[in-house]
Amino acid sequence: MQMVQSAVGMELGTGASWRQLYATAFRWMLLARVLDEKFASLYRAGKIHGGVFLGKGQEALSVALGMSLRPGDVFAPLIRDLAGRLAFGEPLLDAVRNYLGSALGPMRGRDGNVHRGRPREGLLPMISHLGAMISVVNGVLMARRFQNRLDGMVGATSIGEGGTSTGAFHEAMNQAGVERLPLVVVVANNQYAYSTPSHRQFACAALVDRAAAYGFEGHTVDGTDLGACLRVVGEAVRRARLGRGPQMVVARLLRLCGHGEHDDASYVDPRLKQSPLGRDCLMVAEATLRHEHGVTDAELAAWRSDAVQQVEEAVAQVQREPAPDPFAEDWCALASRHLRDMQSD
Repeated sequence: MQMVQSAVGMELGTGASWRQLYATAFRWMLLARVLDEKFASLYRAGKIHGGVFLGKGQEALSVALGMSLRPGDVFAPLIRDLAGRLAFGEPLLDAVRNYLGSALGPMRGRDGNVHRGRPREGLLPMISHLGAMISVVNGVLMARRFQNRLDGMVGATSIGEGGTSTGAFHEAMNQAGVERLPLVVVVANNQYAYSTPSHRQFACAALVDRAAAYGFEGHTVDGTDLGACLRVVGEAVRRARLGRGPQMVVARLLRLCGHGEHDDASYVDPRLKQSPLGRDCLMVAEATLRHEHGVTDAELAAWRSDAVQQVEEAVAQVQREPAPDPFAEDWCALASRHLRDMQSD
């Protein structure tokens, strides 16, 4: 199985290096899209329990964040961040095992299928309560500061525009601004908080206007444009790493699917789908590769074939793995028996 080369911490460049960066980002996007489509198919076939939440239309923004981070950074992705997770280093098998409930997965088949992570490697399992992940990343950054291990480290998380209306968002943003934490918050303004349109979510002219009020530097980007996402998100991460304080990036785009596979998104205004917001970032990136970077149809077809092969092999492997045995499981609420035994002393 040919895996795409890890792109964690790749720097922006020009010429051949920019072409390589752009092509690598596209391949992570493509792998995420193919895997999402496979998850949707498995869900419809009754093979996945729980929800399936696709990142269709948000892959460019997500991959830009995952690729801008380095080993040692902390990343708290949300449900539409499969591309960013993969680019940050999450194994493909982790995602497949968690969705299919394998006992060999990172959560051992015990938790909701999107609540997966590798905290020791800086990938935090998401909390479903929107806004909560910002304070978790703040906590990691504060702990590193107390240990004198914060220099050069960045913490990053994603959120949708609906989540910016929560109290948890306000409290965590306020703390990050006061403490001048090296935090990057990437807001995907995908026009709908589930089915609630943006004009019913906030009254400010633009979400980025909130950045200055919290003590953040604010940036905006066209979330359908991979090149713009790589540059703007990469610059925000760079500024946080250099001590410029917390950064907020707001991307304009449209979620090109329902909130989850259970949702037909019939509430989406058709005019939005026909607007520039409704562009498919994967198709835009593919056209750019053809017309600006000289990538051939044969190369694109080979990349897709490789992504499909990776996904099919991973799914086939996981479908042969055992599910948790509820009668044999040690349903300890803490991470290990050792910690549980210490708690009971």
